[in-house]
Amino acid sequence: MLDLGFVAFWAIGGYSAGWFMSAFFRQVNFHLFSTVKPELPGIHISFWGVIFIGGVICAIFGVIIGAPTLRLKSDYLALVTLGFGEIIPQIFTNGENIAGFNMSNGTKGISPVDNIGVPGKALGPFDFSWKFTIFALLTAMMVFISLRLRTGRLGRAWLAIREDELAASMMGVPLMRTKLAAYSVGAFTGGIGGVAFATHVNGVFADRFNFSISIILLAMVVLGGMGNVWGVMVGALLIAWVNSTGLQALGDLVNTSFGTSINFPSYNFVLFGGVLIFMMLFKREGLIPESRLKAILHEGDDASANLEGHH
Repeated sequence: MLDLGFVAFWAIGGYSAGWFMSAFFRQVNFHLFSTVKPELPGIHISFWGVIFIGGVICAIFGVIIGAPTLRLKSDYLALVTLGFGEIIPQIFTNGENIAGFNMSNGTKGISPVDNIGVPGKALGPFDFSWKFTIFALLTAMMVFISLRLRTGRLGRAWLAIREDELAASMMGVPLMRTKLAAYSVGAFTGGIGGVAFATHVNGVFADRFNFSISIILLAMVVLGGMGNVWGVMVGALLIAWVNSTGLQALGDLVNTSFGTSINFPSYNFVLFGGVLIFMMLFKREGLIPESRLKAILHEGDDASANLEGHH
């Protein structure tokens, strides 16, 4: 399933952090395992609780959106998810007054958001070593869950649908229910990512949730290898490094060598688009392909080669 609207779940997760980890609802004073001062107004729930809340909210939205749309095929599904990814951030952008209710603070956003807390310690915005450790543990947890899902009954059903939807249906795999499970699990992980992002940047603003995030995530998956958890991890690390450090370093080298003043980071999406086109044309299975998917993608190539050999 090609989802071009993943940024919508990222945004919902981010605003979940804004709602439940800030003074946004000032008329309420509710604290649950939070490390902020108890006299602060608003809803202040521990980060560890909010990542679950944000994930569940996104999973529910995933079911609501997926139920009527997952019956669509390929390009049509991509277009619907693209629309969803554009609509949700716009709702938050214009959500300062919806029937008299302020749900997002509009373009001003929600800031500050409570910092991540660990037992007995409230982390400041520059406690990078703690944040790195926590985010690394979250990533490891999500990788573990992904691997367990993949090898379980549900994961095998996903693989069966990916390889041959008609055959999977004839073997008794419930197509809609299985697709909906995949979509809601993906939405859950998007919610967790959104909560983590909001706490990292200490706020949530609608203009940060744009289509480019969906493209970056798609580039990570395609580059690393569709269907391979470890391949996607490698793709994510490479794209993240290029986006944060690599392009700037390349720009400095080129500008120093040739006396130019090109702002390379501003062309990052030209690079990501080029990566997607190159991989789709020449290495569809990615850098670290999943063996079964690699065989499927090259099945036509092998058949053509055999046919030419006979001639």
